[in-house]
Formats: sequence, structure tokens, C-alpha cells
Amino acid sequence: MLVDDNFLKGLKIAVLMGGKSNEREISLKSGKAVYQSLKDAGFDAVPIDIIEEDAGAIVTDIKGLGADIAFIAMHGRFGEDGTLQEILESAAIPYTGCGPRASRLAMDKVASREVFLEHGISVPRSRVFEDELLSKINLDDLADLGFPLVVKPVAAGSSIGVSIVDNQGDLIQALESAFSHDKRIIIEEYLEGRELTVGILEEEPLPVIEIIPKIKFFNFQAKYTLGLTDYIVPAQIPGELSKKVQQVALSAYKSLGCQAFSRVDMILKNDLIPYVLEINTIPGLTKMSLLPKAAGVANISFLELCLRLISLAVSPKFIREDEKQKINF
Repeated sequence: MLVDDNFLKGLKIAVLMGGKSNEREISLKSGKAVYQSLKDAGFDAVPIDIIEEDAGAIVTDIKGLGADIAFIAMHGRFGEDGTLQEILESAAIPYTGCGPRASRLAMDKVASREVFLEHGISVPRSRVFEDELLSKINLDDLADLGFPLVVKPVAAGSSIGVSIVDNQGDLIQALESAFSHDKRIIIEEYLEGRELTVGILEEEPLPVIEIIPKIKFFNFQAKYTLGLTDYIVPAQIPGELSKKVQQVALSAYKSLGCQAFSRVDMILKNDLIPYVLEINTIPGLTKMSLLPKAAGVANISFLELCLRLISLAVSPKFIREDEKQKINF
């Protein structure tokens, strides 16, 4: 770690959780896990449930408690899309995780994929549609993608609103589901292969995890229902291929300017080419979540993972990409 435990013991840590997005309940679980781990280890942590998206109230709560740093355990809109990060920066409150720009890019599946393509990173072929054009979607525009198709909101997490469509008859229902969560949706080709995820911690990839759902695909139900998904960590793939997957994940992470930590979701196609689906800049943070699972295999306990993120945030050596651009590094 960049700073030692004695220094961290002197900090008051506000653990931000909740929010109003459709990932609120997952965020509360992440936040409570972080808070409890810190508290049990003797650190001065306080939980803050963000109920209203009010910048002034949030800053007042944090400063009113005398907190020195904000540990962000919020998923989805407001907490993960750069908005909260900008609020904290404007109030000069140190916080964990990526900066505003990387957070915005990662949350937007269209913007992030444009960056990935610019950096030579493989992504699924796709089309983007706006809400007001629902009735005007022309199937001819999707002909080259074929069926099955994957329909998802552009800026939502936890696989909320995501559908795999096997035929034209099921497409409208899938579109309506995705549009109920976002004004923009993305329709992409379905990639046959193995579902993998790679956590990144302090610019280093963690062991690859393979995700094997027992239902049709890794949707919200499969993610959060015990027993519906098997997780193989480390993934049972040859060493050189594993390194290739980790390198692609790290390249995607760096291309968006991510820092501190993130999790990169991928498909390893049957031709052994890794395709990046998305980056989660605030992945799940319960002890059973994917990034902590990978950290555990790398001999990093859940508590150490939390402390390393806090250490980064308060270290004078840690300068986010947003700040580097401002001072022309």
C-alpha cells in the first residue's frame, strides 16, 4: 500500500452506498460489506445511505461527520457515471476509484466501445437506437448481425434490461424492456464463447474468472441468486491464453483512463479472440462478488482490498487521469 495502516487508522472513512438507481439494493449490500469489514478491523468508518441526488446535502453529510475520505460503493447512475465523482472533487473530498471521465466513458457502452475500437480492442458488432425511434427500427439494419441478438440499455449495470433474442417475434418485447431502463439501447451480435471477467487492481490484472450460468445467460437473476451460476477462479484456460485475456482487459482499462480498480467483462470466442463487453468502474464489493473472489485467489483479503483502495485515494502520489490532463503531464 502507498500509505501504512497507522495513517489509515487515523482517517474517518465515509462509505457511500444506496442511491436512487435500479442498482440501489446491490449497492447497499456492497456498502454494508465494506463498512462492516472496516469497522470490524478497528477503522473509523461511517455508513451514508445516499437517498437524494443532492450535491449540497451529500457534501454536508460527509463534512458534517468529519470524514476525511469517501469510499464509493454505489453502482449505476449517479454513483458510477462520474456525477458523484465530480461532486466530491468540487468539494475537495478524496474518494476511491476512477475519476469522472473514465466513469462516464465506462458507463456508456457506446462511448466506451468507440474508444476500445480506436485502441484495436475487439468488441461485438452492434447498432444503437434512440427511444423515439422504437417504431421505426428496420430489421434490415440488423440483418448482418443475425440471430440471436443481445438487446441492452446503453447505460445500465447488473444486466438489468438485458435480453437475448432468438427470433424476430421476441424482439419488440426485448426492446421495450431495454427502453424502460434507458433512452438509448444497443443491439449487438451474440458471441458464442466463454464468459470471462478480469479484475484490475492498481494497474495489475487479477486472476481470470470464468462465469458459467445454469440458465440461458448471466442475467440479473443468475448474478444474484445463489446456486444459479458457477464461478471458476482461476479460469481453466492455458497460461498463455490467460495472459492474453488479462492483457486485453488491462488495455481496455487503460484506454478509458481507469485507475485504482475496475472489472472488465469479456467473451472469449471459440476462435480464442477475447472481446470486451464493458468495464465496471465500481464492481460489486461484497465478499462474494467477482472482483473480491479474484483478489482472494491472489492472496488479497477483502479488508486488504478495501484498504488498498483507500490508500490510493489519499496518497499524494496518486493523480487521476483527469488531473494529469489538467496539468499537462
